[in-house]
Amino acid sequence: MAFRSSMAAQPNLASSSTSGPLFASGGGSKLRQTQVATKPVPVLDLPALQAASRVLHEQLVKDSQIIPDLGDMISGSPSSSSYTVFPDDYRAPFQKRRHIGIPESLWQYYTSTDLATHMGLLPQIDRVWIAIDHNLFLWDYVDGQELSSFVDQPDVIAHVALVKPKSGVFIDEITSLLVICTPVTVLLIGVSTTPVPGPNNQTRKEIKLYATDMSIACDVEMTSVIGTEDGRIFMAGSQDGNLYELHYQEKEGWFGKRVQLINHSVGGMQSLLPRIGASNADDRIMALVPDPARDCFYSLTAKNTISVWKTNGEKHVQHLQTLSNLYKAAQDKVPGSPALTPQTFHIAALHVIDPSESRAGVQLVAITANGVRLYFSPGSTYGWSASAASGFRSLSLAHVRLAPPNLIHPDEQSNPYREGAGTYGIGQGQQQPTSRPYIITTLEDTCYDLGITIAVQRGDVADTDYLLCIAPDLTQIGSLGQVRGPQVQQPQPQYVSHGYGTTAAVASRVPLTERATLIPMSGLTWALAPVPRSKYSVATTTPANTPAPLFANELATQFSEPARQYIFLTNGGLHWIAKRRAVDALKDAIEEFQVEGNAQPLIDLRDSYGRDQTCAMLLAIASGNTFLDPMEQSPVGSMSRVSSELSGVARQAFYDFGERPTWSERVTYGTSEGSGTATFSGRREGLALYFARLVRPFWKVKLTKPGAHGLQELGVPDDILVIAQKNLFALKELLDTNPYLFHSAPGDHTGARSATGSEQEAWKAEQSSVSQLLNLLGRTIEAISFILLLSDHRLGELISQCDGEVQKVVSVLTFEDLITVDKGVTASRALVNVIINQQIGQQISVDTISEVLQQRCGSFCSTDDVMLYKARENIRRAVETRNPTERQTWLGESLRLFMKGARNLEFEKLREICGDYQQLNYAKGAVELPLHCAQASDTELLGQEYWIAGCPASDPRSQHWERRKRCYELVLDSLSVFEERCVASKQSSSLSDDPETVRGHAYELAFASEDEMFHSTLYDWLIERSMADELLEMRPAYLEAHLRREPVTVEKFQLLWKFYVKDGQPLRAAEVLAILAESTEFNLALDTRLEYLTLAVGNAKSHPVSVGGRHETAIAFLTDLEEKLEVAQVQLELFNTLVPRQHEPDVVDRFKALSLRLYNITELYQLWAEPLDLPLMKLLILHVSQHRDESLVRPIWNRIFEEGMSSILSIEGVEPKVAADRILAKVIPLGQRYYPSDSAFPLQHITSLLVRFSLTHKGDIPYGWAPRILVQCGVPYPEVWDILHEMYESQVPPFNEQANVQAISSDIAVLLTDWIEEAKRPQSAASRGEFPVFRIDQAVEQYLAELEPGRTETKAAYEAIKRQLRRHW
Repeated sequence: MAFRSSMAAQPNLASSSTSGPLFASGGGSKLRQTQVATKPVPVLDLPALQAASRVLHEQLVKDSQIIPDLGDMISGSPSSSSYTVFPDDYRAPFQKRRHIGIPESLWQYYTSTDLATHMGLLPQIDRVWIAIDHNLFLWDYVDGQELSSFVDQPDVIAHVALVKPKSGVFIDEITSLLVICTPVTVLLIGVSTTPVPGPNNQTRKEIKLYATDMSIACDVEMTSVIGTEDGRIFMAGSQDGNLYELHYQEKEGWFGKRVQLINHSVGGMQSLLPRIGASNADDRIMALVPDPARDCFYSLTAKNTISVWKTNGEKHVQHLQTLSNLYKAAQDKVPGSPALTPQTFHIAALHVIDPSESRAGVQLVAITANGVRLYFSPGSTYGWSASAASGFRSLSLAHVRLAPPNLIHPDEQSNPYREGAGTYGIGQGQQQPTSRPYIITTLEDTCYDLGITIAVQRGDVADTDYLLCIAPDLTQIGSLGQVRGPQVQQPQPQYVSHGYGTTAAVASRVPLTERATLIPMSGLTWALAPVPRSKYSVATTTPANTPAPLFANELATQFSEPARQYIFLTNGGLHWIAKRRAVDALKDAIEEFQVEGNAQPLIDLRDSYGRDQTCAMLLAIASGNTFLDPMEQSPVGSMSRVSSELSGVARQAFYDFGERPTWSERVTYGTSEGSGTATFSGRREGLALYFARLVRPFWKVKLTKPGAHGLQELGVPDDILVIAQKNLFALKELLDTNPYLFHSAPGDHTGARSATGSEQEAWKAEQSSVSQLLNLLGRTIEAISFILLLSDHRLGELISQCDGEVQKVVSVLTFEDLITVDKGVTASRALVNVIINQQIGQQISVDTISEVLQQRCGSFCSTDDVMLYKARENIRRAVETRNPTERQTWLGESLRLFMKGARNLEFEKLREICGDYQQLNYAKGAVELPLHCAQASDTELLGQEYWIAGCPASDPRSQHWERRKRCYELVLDSLSVFEERCVASKQSSSLSDDPETVRGHAYELAFASEDEMFHSTLYDWLIERSMADELLEMRPAYLEAHLRREPVTVEKFQLLWKFYVKDGQPLRAAEVLAILAESTEFNLALDTRLEYLTLAVGNAKSHPVSVGGRHETAIAFLTDLEEKLEVAQVQLELFNTLVPRQHEPDVVDRFKALSLRLYNITELYQLWAEPLDLPLMKLLILHVSQHRDESLVRPIWNRIFEEGMSSILSIEGVEPKVAADRILAKVIPLGQRYYPSDSAFPLQHITSLLVRFSLTHKGDIPYGWAPRILVQCGVPYPEVWDILHEMYESQVPPFNEQANVQAISSDIAVLLTDWIEEAKRPQSAASRGEFPVFRIDQAVEQYLAELEPGRTETKAAYEAIKRQLRRHW
């Protein structure tokens, strides 16, 4: 595709929508500049946010993998010399950026004397040190002119170094020490630094020097001073080449002076390692290099020997390893190389490779004077001697990297050479004709910094140095999806060895390819050093649990940290060299396109870095990323000033380079159905990549970390968040104002015709993914605003005011969690509540803070939340006002707002609000708000379903019911409080509102609720408080349903039947009582059951005939009840009968069973009366059941008579009269109870038994004894006479004997006499009108005629009867 033609097609796009700098300057607080959301925030879609977050994580993982590890690249072969060298400047890897001359006053002093002068760099404190004779000057190169000086010692200063101090020796202000070396002394000066505003809005370091009174005389001049992390200082003797340590301590002690110089090369070490001792003066130590990450240091000797040392206890060091014969080892790796000869092989410097640069463990690089680099890494063997530290792996030479063989002389670079075709990226640089390739011969100063090598070579022009600058060529070693064309192998020198037996896996590794250039520098170089890495650097900001890119991968870091820079100190001043990043080259190519219209450099860069990486960089340029300008004079963090025209070209290039998404169809074998995956366009990939790189410094970091005073503090420096937010907001604004960037073009050939189904699927997938990323982008911007606002309000204190559970959640929450998961939403809401409460507590209006929250981070403070805060504000106003009307207004408004925001009202907050309402005697709020919240917390009615289902165990819906129940309990609590106030008011009249009125109103509101579940809870509560009678009087709407609801209880049923009585429904009351009496689930006493049945019968009888047309049913029900009552009475009598026998073995269980329930009459007979042989109970059962069976009842009566006789007559000498009395005592009560029941009182049989007994004991028992007993039993006279007369006439034994017949006649005479006497009495039952005079008269005639003459007494009786009959009838 031709970029030029695309621009022609849409000439207006470059200027149609501008996206200029968002912020003019970086002044003001962080919070004041946070961005404002321009449109309402949609409802949080957490799954979509999480999907977008996974996309970011994928990009972060890609960033950690696209550039191979240094160790992997050099392990493929023993040596290499592959370099990319370009003659043109737009692809030059380094650029000179700035120069500052030495301050005028110092320059004049320097040039006007012939005194000894030394100088060097101290970049940690932004200073150049210049020693002129015994005077030390520290030049602040950020300020430009400021000088500090130290002139308090007399000797010529030869060397100065800056090291860390030991902890606890100096005051806290001293953060570093200057070590000043003269030929005869070494002394220490304390240094403290304070950041202060500098020129051009930059920050500079103000220093103070402190005399330490620590110095020591020495026999040799010291050089190459280094310090360790724990404050120990090592140095090399310039004349003897020994390893020394300057030991210092706070005070002098018994065993050591305050300052000592210890020679580690002699003494104890000599016996172990004699070859290092002072005797070998020719091979003296030339340089020491610290390796703080691995807790060791290295020494380099004049004869190219490298030693590894480790501190080992105070004043001791341990020698771990010596690497010698390095020339031979290097030659074995590159046999025949002209760069390696005994004459030219001289190691100029050692440099440590940071562990973060090489995961494979490359540890050290040595650079020779002619530019050959020797890489050392640990071998597979561990410590080689007894003195080696445990776990130390010996170093060995791993790889030899030759100097660039094809360097272009700086003079040649002024003639740019450019091909027309875009076949960039395959190392054409090596194929360009050069008039004189430049060969490195004598490097002096060198520097190695995270993959970048810079060294100084004296120029072939007077007073000029050449800087050799080498950096990894990411376009050759990275997996960027770049267009490489046919892979042309770069020409390798014939002496470069590939090793023997190289495996396919090793051979397939990407070899190290670097870009190299020579830069001329006027003046002679004294020192060079990398500018200390920015605090925004990936080295300082990538958290442990985030996939981290290798430091060589500047594509990943160029949007979140400044370009890497290097300082060169020459006799003409300071020079800055900046590493040109891919984004710098792309920006320059766009500017060239604007000026010259040449799009080829843009296309070349796109092909070199790949579509996705280029799109990410174009987004950064179009949105004005804060790190675009390598030498920005304004403070880091301001948006870069990108012209609208340049931004327009970047946007158009982003659109055109991004191409279209595609769809890959996958058909499942054996089915007609297919599925597919979208391959996203470069635009979507570029967006995801740029977004991920912007958030990497904080995305996976915990929100907080432990801070001072036990409080939490922000886990990421807030300025890192501010800068990230500015870049994210600029990106969002760019995309919001240019929505077309993710649409298919109207003129695109896919849009011109009907798009195929697969193309539509691809576009749909892309749109969905982009939409998710944009949502996440907006939410992330708001999240940073939210965090910065919390930080401004003292985050640690806010967290400490949250409850324990929230504190625990916040302590483990990452920024990603805060933005994308539920617990982040919960924690953020809790923190917002704390801020608002803090504002309310300080009597500050919540309107201000809630507006700030909604504007800056709307998704963290919803409209509902704001309503709640305003409601709290209204309560506060209600508390403050003294006007009752105003108070009611404020309270009413607060209730309205609380009810609107009820969905977001946490229970603890609700409890607090109800407490406020109670204090203010606001019954409406205290009752209605919790009831409303109960409904709001169960919108799907799961709690209600659970309640209706009877609250089954282990049901997941129970939690919804529990939430409702807690709200109901708040209402009950309010009612309790108002009740208590009523009681208190009767003792004190000081309360303002009338408590009776408030209480009455509260109950009125509670009973007015239409929430049946609440009513049920309320009724239970009232019943518990012994207010059941009042409840029955009120008869509220849901009371009947509540009392009938499962689980039923005796108390509920007792109230229910009373409710029906009060409600005029006696029949329903009787039904309830019957259920109670007959229930088996309640443990009721038998007499209680009987009582319920009695009440049931009474209520059933009260049922009016007309009600509900249930007359017949009611009568049947009453009859049934009465029968059950009778049986129950039998059961009670049975129970009482067994009480004396309840402990007998065969009675115990049966006795207990009688209390469990009501039994029917058959059960009572078969299970109790019969087995326990209870004759009286049998009679009662037969009576109640009206069961007529002579064979059952006669044996019972026989037994009664037998018991009456045997119990007495068995005793010798007891008279029959006593037996007669016993029988009388038994028969009369039974007769009175059961007569006229034939079932229980068979009259004929009983009369026979009585008469037979009297006949047996004639003479002992008076005549008339038997009939008189029957009359007392309630048998009417006529019936008794009929039976006796029948016996008289029967002639059946024993009445066939005349004596017995005469005895019966005497009984009849007594009976008739009693009858007549009874009939004569007024109001007698045997009234005269019914008296059978004629019949008796005739019978008496018969009895007299048949009477024996000797029975004078009987005869007299009969005659008296006749007289009475005649007299009275």
